[in-house]
Amino acid sequence: MPQVSRRGVLGTGLGATVASFAIIRRGAAENLPQHERELYEAAKREGEITWYSGQYSAEGSEAVGRGFMERYPGVRCNVVRSTSQVAFQRLSQDARARVAQCDVFSSTNTGHFTMLKREGRLLQFRPRNADGLLEAIRVADPDNYYQTSFLGLFLLGHNVQKVKEADAPKSWTDVLDPKWKDQVAVGHPGFSGAIGVWAVQMRKMYGWDYFKRLERNRPQIGRSSQDPVTLLNAGERSIGICVPAGTMLLSMSRGNPLRLIYPTEGTLATIAPSAIPSNAPHPNAAKLFMEYQTGPEMSQVIRRLFGEPLRPDVPAAEGSLPLDQVKLIAPSQDEQEKGVPEVRELWRDTFGI
Repeated sequence: MPQVSRRGVLGTGLGATVASFAIIRRGAAENLPQHERELYEAAKREGEITWYSGQYSAEGSEAVGRGFMERYPGVRCNVVRSTSQVAFQRLSQDARARVAQCDVFSSTNTGHFTMLKREGRLLQFRPRNADGLLEAIRVADPDNYYQTSFLGLFLLGHNVQKVKEADAPKSWTDVLDPKWKDQVAVGHPGFSGAIGVWAVQMRKMYGWDYFKRLERNRPQIGRSSQDPVTLLNAGERSIGICVPAGTMLLSMSRGNPLRLIYPTEGTLATIAPSAIPSNAPHPNAAKLFMEYQTGPEMSQVIRRLFGEPLRPDVPAAEGSLPLDQVKLIAPSQDEQEKGVPEVRELWRDTFGI
């Protein structure tokens, strides 16, 4: 496996002197591949990008933004983190107001991108670093209007102090057992793209009756897929439904009494893209950010927070199962675009929220 440099990720730290920072600025341009160096020079003239991030957690998104600025000094990354549905709503509000603020849009709902592409609202661009992505996720859009920038695994989890491993649910349907009444937590498809994709997949597998039965167990419903992990850590709920594997592993590494459950039917794989809006105010910086997302440096950053690397030259995070050992399930792009709006409405009818 080729050696991956961490220079661009680690930088010099907050205590770096002005002199050492200047050296790094010179080194950044010298060590970049030619295609990145040309974009970097143009991006420095633009000075910044604004990233609407609906894929990684707040902590993960900020870490990605810092990693970008350390690799490309002089180009500021303004991270606007929210759930995917909220990020899309913000982008839509910008369009209605004819305001150009977003340079790169990232969502866990691929249906957002097929819609934006159809409406002519995306810039055509394929980052060259995408050639190094895992082969299975390398091509997001054959016309190159959006590109894979996120690989997330969503599964079940439990608090081991409240539920023993032997007693924990083993499948997506096990959480419907009445014994879990008032003990489960889940996000909301009206806010979280991943929860919307999961709801589409569960409806595909089991019909909407799955959610009617889930409602009888009175789940605590947050917004993000991250919210159930917080409730598990606090001991307020015992079982988390459709929780991110990376967030669970990060929480476990910090001493929280949690455990992952890989459902017998399969773990939800959310392979999601980023894109540049056609009216992006800083298009060269946006292209550079897309190169960063698909290059090894961002995968190194998210790996340290237990996220799934996007490239074969960056090893999986410690404690996570290799992808070839995980049974994966996911709805198609067409199923996501059509199904997510439908399950949002059905969810409100069923859960009243």
